[in-house]
Amino acid sequence: MATKTITVTEEAYERLREMKREDESFTDVLLRMTGGEQDIMKGFGAWKDSGLREEVEAARDDLDEDFRERQDELFGH
Repeated sequence: MATKTITVTEEAYERLREMKREDESFTDVLLRMTGGEQDIMKGFGAWKDSGLREEVEAARDDLDEDFRERQDELFGH
């Protein structure tokens, strides 16, 4: 397979690096981000071990607690 060398800014490189999965090359990332990947199931579970679920649950719990406190202040429950 032939290759080409491109120049990108530091910002573009960092963004690309952040999108890169552990098992991917930069070529894989570019193909995935530009529609080169047709397997729609490949991304499922990608955030499984990212800690995102726990962060979302914690934020939801904080919002629920805030809502209950405001309800108590307004309605005296």
